[in-house]
Amino acid sequence: MMSHVIVGSGPIGSAVARLLAEQGERVRIVTRSGTGPEHPLIERVAGDASDARRLTELTRGAEVLYNCANPKYTEWADKWFPMNDAMIAAARAAGAVYAITGNLYGYGPQPGGRMTEDSPLAATGRKGRIRIKMWQDALASGLRTVEARASDYVGAGAVSTISAVLLPAINSGRAAWAPANVDLPHTFTYTGDMARTLVTLARDERAYGKGWHVPSVAPITFRELAARYCEVAGVPQVKVHSLPRFVMRAAAPLVPMARELAEMDYQFYAPFHMDSTRTEQTFGLAPTDLDVALRETAAAAEATAARRM
Repeated sequence: MMSHVIVGSGPIGSAVARLLAEQGERVRIVTRSGTGPEHPLIERVAGDASDARRLTELTRGAEVLYNCANPKYTEWADKWFPMNDAMIAAARAAGAVYAITGNLYGYGPQPGGRMTEDSPLAATGRKGRIRIKMWQDALASGLRTVEARASDYVGAGAVSTISAVLLPAINSGRAAWAPANVDLPHTFTYTGDMARTLVTLARDERAYGKGWHVPSVAPITFRELAARYCEVAGVPQVKVHSLPRFVMRAAAPLVPMARELAEMDYQFYAPFHMDSTRTEQTFGLAPTDLDVALRETAAAAEATAARRM
């Protein structure tokens, strides 16, 4: 009998699985390819997260179903609702808690770029509306459900400005051009803190029916983040420049990924501050030191580079 079922084996799903296994919990991790971290208490199973019947079979008897899935950015409109519906059905059949890996998209642009759990879910963009409906559907299901919301990730395997912008610049010996104002404060969340928060919330009935912000360190500019990464990674400092905002917007009609990024660019061309005080005070959680997260990111990048040689 599996105590926990996790859909998705990306950096969050894998971190949740390892954390639970290290605590002696039995885990089943479900992905299309049947991949995931190796551990005696982790069972890796191939399955389609949008197949409600298959997922219900795999979730039978589980205490918690963790939604750690992450469809391709350009496929959200087609993939998210069937997957969310299937996970809700599976959790209901099992009588399980439904714990959702969330983000800040549902808020949309907020005054001063500051977000608390009391900020309205006022997004008007496509991806923001998708996240709002997913959460509303979970609440309307009557399940014991909770959503942990995080900002842009740092940590091993995370897709982020570090992986997409900084690491290629380091590897090529060139300047980094970020699609952002690199001198404005921005909250970054460590993937390990998301995993710890999800597990904590899923076990605590005080959390149910609410969205909670993952404990995260104080906002930092991308220029400062890049400098700290280079320092902890022991690599030469990289020059960092802001890509003008119009570039992605000009490419949007022709390049699908540029269109998706342009929709969310308000997060990167204005201050972006997620306040996690309520979660920290309610559950006694605290963010991991940023340098710890950056060292983990650097070690993973180095290991990946070594495997490619």
